Amino acid sequence: MNAQKDLAIVILVGGKSIRFGIETSVIDILGKPLILHQIETLSKFDEDIYLITHTEYQINAYYNQIDFPRDIQFIIDDREIISDPEIRTPLLGIYTALKELNNIGFKNAFLLSGDMPLIKAEVIELLIEELEGYDCCIPKWNNGFLEPLFAIYPVKESFEKTKSNLENKNFTLTDILRANWNINYISVEEKIKPLDKNLVSLININGPIDLEKVLTLF
Repeated sequence: MNAQKDLAIVILVGGKSIRFGIETSVIDILGKPLILHQIETLSKFDEDIYLITHTEYQINAYYNQIDFPRDIQFIIDDREIISDPEIRTPLLGIYTALKELNNIGFKNAFLLSGDMPLIKAEVIELLIEELEGYDCCIPKWNNGFLEPLFAIYPVKESFEKTKSNLENKNFTLTDILRANWNINYISVEEKIKPLDKNLVSLININGPIDLEKVLTLF
């Protein structure tokens, strides 16, 4: 194994959206694909960026449609455990990413959903800073709801947990968290909102209504 690296940024890009009829990540928002808004923001940080995709075809489609501003590394879903192509869960992409990052020697992984185009650099920076002294850093709303696809996880421990969860067909994302971890729960209302007034960083685009909301806030 190579010398340990500190942090990798991982973006889970899904397949075709039922509501849109096309892949969410390539939907045009203000003149550029949705995923490109994310990449441009994340490129402000000197960290390796990985996109987790379902197929080789998806990777080729990205290169044909998107002019990336920096080197992006792609990883295709590892179906070693879940071979049924009909099973589509973000946990598979997380497992795939963590398996590769663990082999490379990364210590932490910042996991992001590929349908959150308006992430703010200030919020990304907050979570990275707040990880200091903790195993995991994850946003938490006052109602107790967590943001598992906008969080930083320890690679080795999370890989082992996601592997176990997949084997047991437990696809609940928050079950990645372990009881013995020292977790820093970042208050959405008290710490993130002052940096992101409309909390656009946490908006997922799952359909036309979400897209309209994002365009209004943008």
